[in-house]
Amino acid sequence: MNLVIGSGDANTLLMGKDTKGFQDLIRKFVAIDKPYYNALASPIDQLRSGFILEEAYFKQLPDDFYSQIKRASKEIDVCISTLDFAILGKDEVIDFDELKTLSLTDFLEIIEPLRFAEQSEYLPIIQKTFKKYYIQVQFQLFCTDLNSANLVFLAVETYNDQENYAREITERDYIKFRVFRDEQVISQLKERANFFQGIKNYLNS
Repeated sequence: MNLVIGSGDANTLLMGKDTKGFQDLIRKFVAIDKPYYNALASPIDQLRSGFILEEAYFKQLPDDFYSQIKRASKEIDVCISTLDFAILGKDEVIDFDELKTLSLTDFLEIIEPLRFAEQSEYLPIIQKTFKKYYIQVQFQLFCTDLNSANLVFLAVETYNDQENYAREITERDYIKFRVFRDEQVISQLKERANFFQGIKNYLNS
């Protein structure tokens, strides 16, 4: 069985219990086969371009970053986060970047004006406009026991695969926002995750 709640499920985890999204999450959780997603083969331009640009972003990071690191919560082990890019120390995650790609228009209109903003300015916008990303980072902070991490927005200039493969990412192409632990959100995630932990414990007993 799958029996895993991933960081990509974090937003769905907080949906109403009677919603289709939450019910689908329960079905996925107890599914016999683990779901497999191949973003590179996706017909959706945004997903495919996002995957390609993740690789381009990784190339310009310092050598102490590792890609696609998985960490399970020590408290609720059905919660497992895949971190886009993490710094490790003695196999422990010290810090990480969660990368999100945005259309160039959205990047210039929403993100670019916040390039030099203080947390008090950018946080309310992230919490409102990019709520699902904010919740995902909180889930990741819970799984890693970290106090903060970077939510990174990268501008997508084209959906042409070959141009994206050849693109060299520079600091002007993205903005990092430091996001700190939000114990209220984490408490809500833990409350919902305990339901799934109970199912796992029962099935494994």
